[in-house]
Amino acid sequence: MFEATDGVLRIEAKSDAQAVAAWLAEYQDSPQTLKSYRREAERLLLWLTSHGIALRDINRETLRQFEIFLEDPQPRERWVGPAKSRHHPQWRPFRNGLSPASRRQSLTILQGLFSWLVEAGWINHNPFVLMRDKARRLNHQAQRIERYLERELWEWLWLWVNEPPKTQNPRTLYEHARRRFIFGFAYLLAPRISEMSAAQMGDFQQREGRWWWVVVGKGNKLARIPAPNDMLDCLQEWRRCLGLAGLPEYQEISPAIRALDGQRGISDNQVYRLIRKTFSDAADALEEQGGNPTHISALRQATPHWLRHTSITHQAQSGVSLRYLAESARHARIDTTTRYLHTEEAEWHYEQQRHRLGQTDPKERG
Repeated sequence: MFEATDGVLRIEAKSDAQAVAAWLAEYQDSPQTLKSYRREAERLLLWLTSHGIALRDINRETLRQFEIFLEDPQPRERWVGPAKSRHHPQWRPFRNGLSPASRRQSLTILQGLFSWLVEAGWINHNPFVLMRDKARRLNHQAQRIERYLERELWEWLWLWVNEPPKTQNPRTLYEHARRRFIFGFAYLLAPRISEMSAAQMGDFQQREGRWWWVVVGKGNKLARIPAPNDMLDCLQEWRRCLGLAGLPEYQEISPAIRALDGQRGISDNQVYRLIRKTFSDAADALEEQGGNPTHISALRQATPHWLRHTSITHQAQSGVSLRYLAESARHARIDTTTRYLHTEEAEWHYEQQRHRLGQTDPKERG
């Protein structure tokens, strides 16, 4: 039987899994946070179990080994696999090794878990406290966003998405229209995947002649985002494909993104797979065209969340003010939004061109 580290156990738990479940229960009202936290905690518990280690036995060296594992989960066949439902026999905890930003996020989440478990009396120390460079490792807010499509690449991708399909059968035409709507929606309004799959037609609402997208997002927070004219055009085209007229009526309760039957909604996972397949197909097409290898590589690496990063970055580059950009992105902290600002980099690079080896080009000297 488990004994509290200080003699006082403050949660109802008899195993590490139950203790972690008690921590996760604190986030029941924030579905997306809960999903993210559960994923990171599950990865840790599975790794610990594979090594016969309990939460209370983790020390600084254990944490270092786990950080290495996050970057390159081995053996790969055991830990890495394609997106599958949780109970599918081919399900794996990782799609690939985690990037530096994703590792920082994972460790930040787990640091919170360990702090909570110490307070709960389940463990007697938090190994993250021993990280000498903890501030650098865990300060994921300080990192500039790089996982986005450069404007030239996005413009090529949008043209490619809009190319008429080679076959004109009803299913192909429907899938083409749906894909166009999804990418237009993602680029123009910067939704998260869960927000896209949950979106209803009636979430697009008109107030005093202006159209808005109403969304319940991260942290269960309600927001209202201006819908630009291009978004209204995308929405109307998609509705015509569905046999619907004009823009949504007030409180029109029906899924915005729909399954092949044109009626049912689709899940987060289905939206995720659809976008990933589009990126993969686009990379193949660009490669066949002899396109920029850097762009091809970006498309092969891109995940659906890159579309949100791309949207916010391009809005900033288009001159949307930081205040409104933060509102549209629904960031709780303004410094989160500043990670998307690349304007200073361009200005810095331009200014640096003034620094020359000489006042004239060496070839021009006598």
